[in-house]
Amino acid sequence: MFEFIRTHQRLMQFFLMLLIIPSFALVGISGYKSFGDDANTIAKIDGRALTQQEFDSALRNQLESYRQRLGAQFDQKMFDTPEFKQNILDQMIAERALSAEVARGHLTVTDAALQKAILEVFGGEGKFDMERYKAILAAQGMTPAMNDQRMRRDMAFQQLSGAIQNTGFAPRSVTKIVSDIGAQEREVQELVLPISEFAAQVKVTDDMVKAFYDKNAKMFELPEQAKIEYVVFNSDAVMSQVSVSDADVAAYYAQNQQRYTSGETRRASHILVAVKKDASAADKAAAKAKAEAILAEVRKAPADFAKIAKAKSEDPGSAQQGGDLDVIEKGTMVKPVEDAIYKLKQGEISDVVASEFGYHILTVTALKPATVKPLDEVKNDVAAELKKQKAAKKYSELAEAFTNTVYEQAESLKPVADKLGLKIETAANISRLPSPAAANAPYNNAKFLAALFTNDSLQNKRNTEAVEVAPSTLIAGRIVEFKPAAKRPLAEVDAAIRQRVTMEEALKLAKKTGGDKLAALQKSGDATGFGAAKLVSRAKADGINGMAMGQIMRADTSKLPAYVGVELPGMGYGIYRIGKVQQPAQQDEARRKTEADQIANIVSQQEMFDYVEALKQKAKVKIVKPLAVASSAAKTDADAK
Repeated sequence: MFEFIRTHQRLMQFFLMLLIIPSFALVGISGYKSFGDDANTIAKIDGRALTQQEFDSALRNQLESYRQRLGAQFDQKMFDTPEFKQNILDQMIAERALSAEVARGHLTVTDAALQKAILEVFGGEGKFDMERYKAILAAQGMTPAMNDQRMRRDMAFQQLSGAIQNTGFAPRSVTKIVSDIGAQEREVQELVLPISEFAAQVKVTDDMVKAFYDKNAKMFELPEQAKIEYVVFNSDAVMSQVSVSDADVAAYYAQNQQRYTSGETRRASHILVAVKKDASAADKAAAKAKAEAILAEVRKAPADFAKIAKAKSEDPGSAQQGGDLDVIEKGTMVKPVEDAIYKLKQGEISDVVASEFGYHILTVTALKPATVKPLDEVKNDVAAELKKQKAAKKYSELAEAFTNTVYEQAESLKPVADKLGLKIETAANISRLPSPAAANAPYNNAKFLAALFTNDSLQNKRNTEAVEVAPSTLIAGRIVEFKPAAKRPLAEVDAAIRQRVTMEEALKLAKKTGGDKLAALQKSGDATGFGAAKLVSRAKADGINGMAMGQIMRADTSKLPAYVGVELPGMGYGIYRIGKVQQPAQQDEARRKTEADQIANIVSQQEMFDYVEALKQKAKVKIVKPLAVASSAAKTDADAK
């Protein structure tokens, strides 16, 4: 039953691909339109041609889709396979067959349904931006009209597929059987014949060692390796080439003094008598009179400002903090209040200030004047900034000198090192591919290694070209010593081979002994020598080897006890005695429901798969030109162009 599930998962993948991949990526917006005669036709569906141009366009669109999704990890070779191309063709044929049935069934999508779908995909109610919508489509080579056509077709497909898939269901008896198999428990005893018990019986001869050495030559190959010299040119190297004078620093400081100025900061508090925006003139007058009275009280006892604010301020956000508004930043307060705060001295009390929120009494509780850091304090920072700016300007000039020198004086890296003050570094055991062990090393770059292992560099020991391995980082190198790929001598690996052959031969003996013992046990039903019984299931191995568990759970248990023999690579041979098969005492109903849903979904996908196959028969699909021939012809045409 589980084989049934695994087999039919491909159906789900097939149909999901059909729905997920935009229709225009497969057949183009042209739908059924044919652009050529039979010589240019790959297949015919419902009497209409699927042309070479349409297939090539779909293939390009698919590759571009993967390129955008995978980014730097995209490798076209992964997709340049007959299987990938056949998959594209199969999808195109299936879509054409579905389209023919949609047309025959007169399935339509209303304007209202289409508009709703567009809003859901491109922004939602009240958020639709037509210009953004057009820009997104333009990036895909589409217009709104073309997108309308595509979405109508896709929505019609969904109507058709939904009608078919919703008819699929799995009987409860089937889902119960599958669920029971998944939860089944088996009582198992283990008897392992370890390799170590047979190793002493193995006699490894020189001929056996030589035979293994010859048969497994690749195991003993040493990759080509090189010892290299290299120089790195980057912004740090440029920094050492530039200098900044005290006069430069002083001039820059004078011109950019605002960068070293800390602005004035003020911390303020207030007492608010709140007034509603729609308050009457009488209410406003009463509130102002109340504020004037509080102001008089504050002026008599300025030190009690916080106490009075806590008692009488009507600002819920600051009253409990004694009216504290924290440090005031310009633009954060309403203008009348902010203007009043910036006119006060520290400790000074303002007059009553009116704002849209009511009447305020303000005071500045702390005032730190603007300060300018003296030149001596920021001199080093200014010098570093100036050096950075000068280095950025000089980089291009020196990078050109680096590039020209390593090329023109290619017999050594010393000229460029002397000219630009660079250090010649060395590295050993370098191969053509980047090494994880040297992940951050500047030479551990695929582009540089490719330049390093060219014929000119290998044979003539000349400098490589300057290679950019990171932003503003160039590297050039040369091979000092080179060791081509070679096979390790037999004497060097003799001991390792003897150990390997001993283990292999010991495993053969363990397997033979175990097989004989298994046959005897299957006749006798004996349990002698086995370990303690363990209750295992597909979800609980309880320490039993994973390879053995697969065999245990697949074993025929129609007659108990049942025995299973399993070769355990590197360990020996295991025999497993199954004495009991049972269902767990408590069933996981949530798991059962999930499994039932999954099975029903698989059945629905099978229904859809079968339906598409029937539609292909109905559409009288005819392959006019096999895909291999079509691809070859397309390549020839492209080469000719």
